[in-house]
Amino acid sequence: MGQDFILYGMQASLYTGKARAYMRRNRIPVTERGAGHPEYMTRIFPHMDRFIMPVIETPEGDIIQDGTDILDYLEGKGLGHEPLYPEDPIVKAISFLFELFGNEGLLRPAMHYRWNFDEENLDFLKVSFRDVMPLEMGVKGNDIGFENASGRMRKAAMAFGVFDTTYDLIEKSYAEFLKLYSAHLKGSFFLLGDRPTIGDYGLFNPLYAHLSRDPKPAFLMKTTAPLIWNWVERMNRPEVTEEHTLDNPQAGLYGGDDIPETLKALMTYVGEEYSAEYSSHVDYTEQWLAKQGKNPEKVKAPLGRGIGFAEFKWRGEFISSVVMPYRFYLAQRLWDHFDSCSDKHKKAISTLFTETGLTAFLDKRLSRRVLRQDYHEVWSD
Repeated sequence: MGQDFILYGMQASLYTGKARAYMRRNRIPVTERGAGHPEYMTRIFPHMDRFIMPVIETPEGDIIQDGTDILDYLEGKGLGHEPLYPEDPIVKAISFLFELFGNEGLLRPAMHYRWNFDEENLDFLKVSFRDVMPLEMGVKGNDIGFENASGRMRKAAMAFGVFDTTYDLIEKSYAEFLKLYSAHLKGSFFLLGDRPTIGDYGLFNPLYAHLSRDPKPAFLMKTTAPLIWNWVERMNRPEVTEEHTLDNPQAGLYGGDDIPETLKALMTYVGEEYSAEYSSHVDYTEQWLAKQGKNPEKVKAPLGRGIGFAEFKWRGEFISSVVMPYRFYLAQRLWDHFDSCSDKHKKAISTLFTETGLTAFLDKRLSRRVLRQDYHEVWSD
């Protein structure tokens, strides 16, 4: 191998965006290949026994899969010049919260705005999905492959609660998010100050790949939330730029004692939007685990990454969504950080999370941990 990393993914892939943006901003030499590349299909996929992205191959030949694991690997190698994790314990807890919410809590608008506006999106998506089609398929084969892939993704959208009966709720919810995050970005280049943290990269996943690239939501973002569009562009570029777009310029990240009201409002939104779903998933998983015995097998259920469906009340309506153990792999990062804090900082974090309706994310936990072994989610004993 040469000296570059190789990133296997897809331009339209929600989870690939996080790894790509981190490598770009930190100027890490990388060659990107679509997941339909012959090397992925003949070597990477058989090695992992799982068709999933993103994946990086290091110059030494190591294979790392999963956006969070990739970022932590690169950070651990000292390749990032922008530290992913804030030093302030309170702000670090906030960054883990938004990593989880961005990765998983914005999937409904991401899937709705991609798959329910074919008139605006379909031609663009057909081109975007060529990344995952084997090179030898040709134009006709690409069209057939897209029909199969898009059919699976439309079903996945329904698994996240995207139905014709929820379209209006999803659009109202997303409009509220755009308004709140736009208000916050009037005084901050990034979520927590003047550089991106793990919370930004979590939000970036859906806000880039689906919601700022696909034609329908891209127009919506540009016309109703241009500061978020500007943030997306900023997340994706390596060059240093001198901008004059903030109402209240500042240096550094926020401290735990100066969290702005705009950020608290955004946290309150996360509590209102995602706490009930998160809590129902914990309850369902605890019941599921009780039926599995002491050593649950790898999560390879017919649902793919899911183990079932949990019902919860969202915006006045009862809906259900797929329960994916991977979400707890991310939630554990917040739990572990909180548990490692001093009593003083635990109290401060608890107070802030209580004020913003987020106590479930600290208190509602599983009895078993989710681990990642051999590129799959597995359960601890």
